[in-house]
This record gives sequence, C-alpha cells and structure tokens, in this order.
Amino acid sequence: MKSLRNLILLFMIAALVSAAEDMPTGAKFTNSLGMEFVRIEPGSFRLGIGETPLPDELTVKKHLKNGDYDERPVREVTISKPFFMGVYEVTNEQYEQFDPQHKTLRGKLGFSKEDKEAVVYVSWFEAVQFCEWLSKKEGLPYRLPTEAEWEYAARAGSDSNYSCGPVLTEEVYRGWARVSWYPDPARSDQSEIVSLLGGQTNPNAWGLYDMHGCVEEWIHDWYGSYSETDRVDPVGRVSGLFRVVRGGAHSTELYYLRSSNRMGNLPQDKHWLIGFRVVLGPMPETDPLPPPPLERHQRGVSQVVPADLKTGPDPKIPYFKGPRKYVNIPPESNGPMFSRHNHDPALVDCPNGDLLAIWYTCVEERGRELGLLASRLRYGQEEWEPASPFWDVPDRNDHAPAMYFDGEKTIYQFGGLSAAATWGNLATVMRVSTDSGASWSAPQIIIPEHGTQHMPVESVFRMKDGTIVLPCDAVTGGKGGTVIHLSKDEGKTWKQAGGIIAGIHAGVVEIGAGHLLALGRGDTIDGKMPMSISTDRGETWTRKASPFPPISGGQRLALLRLREGPLFLASFANEPVTITDASDAQRSVKGLFAALSYDDGAAWTIRRPISDDGEGRQVESTDGGMFTMNASQGEPKGYLSVTQTPNGMIHLISSRQHYAFNFAWLEAAAPALD
Repeated sequence: MKSLRNLILLFMIAALVSAAEDMPTGAKFTNSLGMEFVRIEPGSFRLGIGETPLPDELTVKKHLKNGDYDERPVREVTISKPFFMGVYEVTNEQYEQFDPQHKTLRGKLGFSKEDKEAVVYVSWFEAVQFCEWLSKKEGLPYRLPTEAEWEYAARAGSDSNYSCGPVLTEEVYRGWARVSWYPDPARSDQSEIVSLLGGQTNPNAWGLYDMHGCVEEWIHDWYGSYSETDRVDPVGRVSGLFRVVRGGAHSTELYYLRSSNRMGNLPQDKHWLIGFRVVLGPMPETDPLPPPPLERHQRGVSQVVPADLKTGPDPKIPYFKGPRKYVNIPPESNGPMFSRHNHDPALVDCPNGDLLAIWYTCVEERGRELGLLASRLRYGQEEWEPASPFWDVPDRNDHAPAMYFDGEKTIYQFGGLSAAATWGNLATVMRVSTDSGASWSAPQIIIPEHGTQHMPVESVFRMKDGTIVLPCDAVTGGKGGTVIHLSKDEGKTWKQAGGIIAGIHAGVVEIGAGHLLALGRGDTIDGKMPMSISTDRGETWTRKASPFPPISGGQRLALLRLREGPLFLASFANEPVTITDASDAQRSVKGLFAALSYDDGAAWTIRRPISDDGEGRQVESTDGGMFTMNASQGEPKGYLSVTQTPNGMIHLISSRQHYAFNFAWLEAAAPALD
C-alpha cells in the first residue's frame, strides 16, 4: 500500500513538473479556444477595505460608508509566484465547447444571447468542471482563481476602491449599475437588459477587462472570515457553506463592484448574474485556514432528552408567562448582526427540549446585508441567550426563514436564496439537523429556479399521510398570494400543488384527509381576513370571508393544529374587536389575540388578547417600538411563529417577544375589568 501511495505521489509530481515545463513564458498567451491570458507577476498588496469613509457616489446608505465587516482585518498578502489570468470572462462560445447543452440557457431573462457575451447560468461545480476539461484538453493547469489572486489582479497595483480610482466612472461600468431590482420573468419592458459583451471599456493596468461589473465571477475559495495575520498565497478556509464570488455584476449597485467587496453563493446555484474567469497556473500549496468556530447557539448543545420533557404546568390550571424578549443584540451593531431591523422569525422546539428561534437581521429588507440570526432558550432556563449569526450568504438577501420539527429527531430549516438584493426571485434552500440544531447538513437547493413563488412561509407542517407542506409567498400577475409545495420523500423532491391561496404569509393546516384550510394577509373579502379551503391537496382553492379582521404591513398570523385537537390562531386586531370576559360582559380588545376553532374552521371563538392581563406596562415590539400591554391590549404588530412542546405548552413569538401559555389559559375567558 505504501509503495502504491508513493507511486501516485510521484505521478502527481511528474504531472506538475510537466505542466510547469509547458507553461507559457511570454507576457501574453492565447489557448486553443481563443481565450486570451496575461501574465500576473508576483507581488504584495493590502487585501481588504481601503480608505474610508467611502465617497458619497458609491452609496447613500450610512451603514455602508465604511465598507462591509467581512472586508476586515486589512492585512498584507503576498502572491509569491506568477500566474496567467483570463483577459475576459469566459464567453458562451468558449464554455459551450465543453457543454453544448448550455446554449438552451442563452437569453434566459433576456441576458447573454450572443457568442461573445460573458456566459451566465453556470454553477461553481460547472465552472470547475470546465477548468478540468480544459486542463485535460491542453495539458495545462487551468483553474478558478483564489480570492487573494483575484483581488491582487483586480487592484493591479492600486489601493483605491477600484483599479481606476476612488469612484467608478461611466466609461468603466457602462451603466451596469443602474438597475438594482430583479428581472421580472413576465415583464414586457426590456430596458434593464444590458449587453454582457466583454472588453468594451478600458482595461486595468494588468490588461484585464471587466473586473468591476459585467458578471460576478466564481472563486475557488470557501467563504470565511479573513485571518488576523499577513499571509502568503492564501487559499481561504478548508470548508464552508458558500464559495466566494467577486467583481459584482450588471444590475448591481456601484458599492458591490469595488475591488475589496466580497460576495458568495451556494456552489450549486446559477442565475443571470454569475459567470467566471479562468486562471492558468499551479494551485498554491498553502494550507487552508481551519473551519470557522461554532456560533453561540451551536455550542454546548445537550444531546440528552430530559426525563421530564412531557411534564409541565398543571394542564387544568391556566398558565401564562411573558412576554420575554428573545431578540438580544448589542446596540449599534452593524454586521453580521444589525441592531436596526430584526423581523420575520421562525421557531421550533428541539428534541432536547430547547427552543430555537431564527430571524432576519438587516438595515433594510431589500438590502444585500440581510442575514439570519439565532437564539436558543435552553431547557430549564428562563432567559434567551444573546443572538448569534445563523445563516448569511454574503451580499445576498437571505429572505424568508422557516423551520419545522418532525417531533422525533429532525429539524428542517428552509429559506429563500436571492440572486441579488431583493426578496423577489428566490431559489428555495433546505437544511436539516438531527442534533437539536448543534450542526446542520450541507444546504440543498430544493427549488432551484429563481422565481416569485419560492419564498418560504413559517407555516410548515406534515399531513396525516406523511407529506410535508411548505407554504411559499407567491407573486402572480402583480398580485400577492401563497402557494404550497409538497414533498412525499422527506424533502428530497418537491412539487408545487398548483392553486393560489388568498393573501400572502398564509398559515395553512390540514382539516381532513387531503383537505386544507388557510388564512392570509391581504386579498380582503367583505372587510375580513380571507379564508381559503382546498379539498384536493392544494390544486384548487375556494375563498370566503373569515370572521377575523384583516391584517396589514408588519403583521403575520400564526395557525396551528393543537395537540388537544382544536385549531389555534394568533393574529392582530388593528381595530377593536369584541370578546366576552369572565363576567359574561362584552368588551373591546386590540392588538395580538388568540382564537380557537373546535370544528375545523367552521366556527371560531375569539377568546382573549394575548397579554399578561395586567393594569398596563410598556413593552418592546418590532425594532424596539414601545406599546402599552394591559388586559385589553396586546402587541400591535409583528410576524408570528408558534410551536407546541411535548408538555402541552404553546410557545408564540412575535418579531421581538416570546409568549408561553397552555390550553387551559386559551379556553379560560379573559378577566373581567373592575
């Protein structure tokens, strides 16, 4: 065995020596595909954000004035050996000599139709396979660049924001930055379509074109935080979730086209913004950095199922606790945690009895900075832990978190993967955990087409026949709604049911074998929240008015089948609604309320406001806004998520607070007012 290993090692060394001997020796090189390369000489540079604050021309957003947090620490990096880099990004005609089937993707959403335009709709894996194919074809070491090589080449000796100076001129970016929205597949207006023909502007000092814009370029490295020390020939982390992407693209703001800006993506994703550029030269032999350390919510997670997991407060006695704040972020945080805007949570109970909450954090909801945070309420503890990062595809909008626990060992996490800076065209991603969220499987893109019906809603559940139901917000013909995606094989494959639920952010439950009920926001019917019912597993829906007031911006309902049998609804009353209290008196309440249905939604009883029923106190709501909680008023807004633990406790979170109560409390009438 040892002799075989030595033989393999000698073969690899011989191959490298042969490739090195065959390497071009001049300043320029053109290969058999007509790809042009220039020699990049060794040298050192400062990798990371340069002079700050950034010029006003680059951004009007205050949180971006000093660049992104992941562009630091700035340190000295040395590229010790020369390499050749493609003068242009790989084109359609070049790539399609490797993959002729790619021609069917030309012009998708209007982009990259011509032979010599930069190729798009290529995954990281496909870009690597192209390099391997080209290496075998020519006997030369083609590959993707490392992140350090790319920035060194992009800077071309400069230490400014762009190789051409502190701002990017119109002559360089060709209007690529004028669009920051997403292409609408149904649009008739083609004004946002730009040519991806390379070499139409001035090159940098190395002779490289389109390093700022045109298309994003896949990088070899796994994404991760920079090291604290100076490095020679760095190659990123040993593993990770995302591959680095550099250079920015058309339809992208100028800020994200800077030499130091870092982006990333799941390696299997592909869309109209991503292409690649090839380098020629042996891969650096540097050891990669270790994986990043575990985040707080992952550390010390117990794998023991508590013996008293099913034991809770006396189920015959009404119990209520809260509200307790679970969004705990240091003030003035500006990445990867943002203190400005935290919203849209998902909540699960874990096999070990912990509660795990995730939510998005950002400055603005359409921003590329939007990522997900997590907090854990450990079993037996009273306070939620401080927040820590959970999921953040670099410089992409990580919208719409959802989670589901199967009641045995598996937690599913769903999310929307944006191509850019919006919640519009999303692919849908899934991960699973079987150790109470301490670790997660590699992310899988379960709905790969970036579309407008792929935004998960926090209302995932399993039907009686085992089918997992994943609701997703949908935009059809400019109108909102909700669709459901179904999986009969534990999330391996998914199929959209077909019908449209009235209203976005819909809560969905099963009310019979294959029969579904949903309540949503918007699409108001007779001044009431719409109710949708399907008798064919979501293929079609009928709509009618529910008895509930409609909800609006900043509000999302929660709908759940309780262990006790009834349907539970938590929603908001923007205008007063009438309840009957413990003295049989009718009175008005506002804000967050609970309702129960004992007959699968045919009739509902508004039981009470979700409140501690006190005389009145100030409580935080979304983003720290204050409201007065009392016996007649609950929280005024928030996105809701709910779970019921094995001991019967119902845990409800808004965008800021955690409420816990039992079924007896729900059934009890609200207290009478003196």
